[in-house]
Amino acid sequence: MNRLLALLPLAAFSATQALAEEVTVALDWTPNTNHIGLYVAEAKGFYDDAGLDVAILPYSDTSSTTLVANGVAEFGVLSGVSYFTRRAAGADLLATAAVVQHETGRVVMDGTRVDISTPADLDGKIYAGFGTDWEETLISTIIRNGGGNGDFETVTLGTSAYEALANGRVDFTLEVSTWEGVNSVLLNRPQKAFAYGDYGVPDSHTTLIGARETWLEENPETATAFTSATIEGLRFAAENPDEAADILIAATEGMLSNPELIRASLQMMVTGEFLMTPDGTVGLMNGDKMAGFGSFLFENGILRDADGVPLEKRPDFSTWYSNAYSGAASGE
Repeated sequence: MNRLLALLPLAAFSATQALAEEVTVALDWTPNTNHIGLYVAEAKGFYDDAGLDVAILPYSDTSSTTLVANGVAEFGVLSGVSYFTRRAAGADLLATAAVVQHETGRVVMDGTRVDISTPADLDGKIYAGFGTDWEETLISTIIRNGGGNGDFETVTLGTSAYEALANGRVDFTLEVSTWEGVNSVLLNRPQKAFAYGDYGVPDSHTTLIGARETWLEENPETATAFTSATIEGLRFAAENPDEAADILIAATEGMLSNPELIRASLQMMVTGEFLMTPDGTVGLMNGDKMAGFGSFLFENGILRDADGVPLEKRPDFSTWYSNAYSGAASGE
């Protein structure tokens, strides 16, 4: 017992003990507006009020799904595709909240290109990719549903794809509209874009929060406290984007070098109804979206077991997520 606690009355000591519940969270990327709920909940005292001591782990090369599945972190911010594929392979994971309410990704190309007006025009073009099976399925689906054959050349460039696109070394790539898309506007780089949902790809919660299912079953109160406080942070950000942007900028000083991008990104997440739907829904996962996107991945052979073999039986996707930990903050 440290000196400060020794001076507290017994009741206060008990309360202090209750506040010592530690929870760690892994990020899926360097800090950005997809993580706004975490940083707002921390800064506004929502975690403290819930009796939690939350540590946001520094981003590393190890994926957040791996860190959570291996017990390094209790919770993680997870990309939708990564979550579905890791769960299919047997990872002990369960989605507990949706950061965004619909798809943020899109196919983009230089806005000055006069030879590209529909996805069919991407046939034979060069795609700057990120090295996942999902991309081939996604893009070929969009091209075919746009009237083309779905044939294109891929060069794997990772985040260098955006400079390659700007320099004309590739013809198209994928981006997150609420981040790279916003940045292209700030950089005065005009773009053309094809939304996934316009060409047969189901809408989805692009970014999720999840934990090990076994841990959730063993720690329901802590799980509910964390999830509901994080959703409260998301709701605050949706209703107070300027203050939320200030919080993220202050909390990540030195990691995010462009405050203007943070502010513009968060504004788009609000005006585009990514954080909160018109009926006030924040943080909750939509069953139809989870099942629709999961089925799309299953039908295209993206969901594989631990041996890399495509699943033969469609999973019951209603068991792959739970809104039970959202608490009162969800607005239910």
